[in-house]
Amino acid sequence: MSVLTLKLAGPLQSWGASARFARRTTESAPTKSGIIGLLAAAKGIQRGDDESLRRLAALRFGVRIDQPGARLRDFQTAHHAVTGKSMPLSERYYLADAVFVAALEGDHELLTDLHAALRTPVYAPFLGRRSCPPAHPVDLHLHHGPDLLQALRDEPWQASAWYRRQHRDEAAVKLAVLHEASPDDTSGDVLRDQPVSFATEHRRHALRTVVRREVTVPNDAAATRKTRPTATPHDPFAALEEETSA
Repeated sequence: MSVLTLKLAGPLQSWGASARFARRTTESAPTKSGIIGLLAAAKGIQRGDDESLRRLAALRFGVRIDQPGARLRDFQTAHHAVTGKSMPLSERYYLADAVFVAALEGDHELLTDLHAALRTPVYAPFLGRRSCPPAHPVDLHLHHGPDLLQALRDEPWQASAWYRRQHRDEAAVKLAVLHEASPDDTSGDVLRDQPVSFATEHRRHALRTVVRREVTVPNDAAATRKTRPTATPHDPFAALEEETSA
């Protein structure tokens, strides 16, 4: 088994697990459906190819919240291309300035293939919606040996520099992790984001159980922070005293 880790950072992200008519919400962290869709796009898997999708959906998924970001609400409208009539006003939610580390655990050969695909994607990746491009390449590392949780502990903190400075007095930070529960664990929350089919005419998702926990990650910014030298008191009359004594 291996673990592939991804860095998900950008000005805006939106990870919807459900949509009601003109109201499109976002979860507080990337969904499995959204990340599997990103990987399928990188591989060039077509929407109706449920067999290829099944291999990706079987990967175990987890995500670490490195920088939670802020929730934004936007209103959008459009005009029908044929009739020219205005479409209903839609309400859409986004996460601004958020950073996540996603992890997928499974077959080493498959993850190696996906890692290569992310570096030369067939279709460009986006963070939940096409209007949300990533600020950096999304691939981080391919870990050999550790399980999903250990990989999320080992991956360095990916938060923005300005956000890390807010925690510069902490040698380590506690970060929330959302990961798939084991088959015999039913204590978590249930989310409908297990992809079954991305077919345009009939997208389908199943339920999966998600467990929340915390991991402790070293804060490298605090470890390398230098102590400022003590400032020498300034005496504005010192120069005058030197001239008088001369």
